[in-house]
Amino acid sequence: MSKLDRTDARLLLTLCDVPRATGVHLASLLGLARNTVQARLARWDQSQVLGRIDRLVSPRDLGYPLRAYVGAVTDQHRLEAVIDRLRDIPEVTEVVGVSGEADLHIGVSATDADDLYRVAGLILAVPGIERTTVSVIMREAIPYRTKPLIERLADDDGRTSR
Repeated sequence: MSKLDRTDARLLLTLCDVPRATGVHLASLLGLARNTVQARLARWDQSQVLGRIDRLVSPRDLGYPLRAYVGAVTDQHRLEAVIDRLRDIPEVTEVVGVSGEADLHIGVSATDADDLYRVAGLILAVPGIERTTVSVIMREAIPYRTKPLIERLADDDGRTSR
C-alpha cells in the first residue's frame, strides 16, 4: 500500500519539473490550497518521504569520476559491525544487502584506478569481510529514478492491479 496518494504524486511531479518551487507556487500551479501543499510537504519531511539532498550531487562533480560496485561476502554474524565500519569510509556511497553470491553490494567512488584499488583494500580490510569482487561502472545506462512510478500513481484511478 502506498503512503502517497494522487495529489502527493501530482505535487512530486511538479517538484520534478520545478524543484525550487515554493509552497505558494506549487499551490498555484496545481490549483490547490496553500495549506494543503504545506501540510503535505511537512508530512513528507516528518516521514522522510523525500531523499536526502546529497543523493543529488554527482561524485564526478566532487572529483570522484570513477564509480564501482564492490561485492562483499561477509561473516553473517558480523554483518551489522561490517556495515558500521563501511560507514567510516568516505568513498562508500551506498551499501545494500543482496541475495546471491555476495552478501553486500557496496557502491564506491574514486578519483582513478589507483584510488579505487586503495578503497577496495580498505573495504577488504574491514573485519568480517571475507572476500570481495570489484565491478567498475562503465556508464550509467538508467540513473536512479522514481518519476515513472510517481507518474503511475498520479494517473492511477484507484485500480490496485497492474
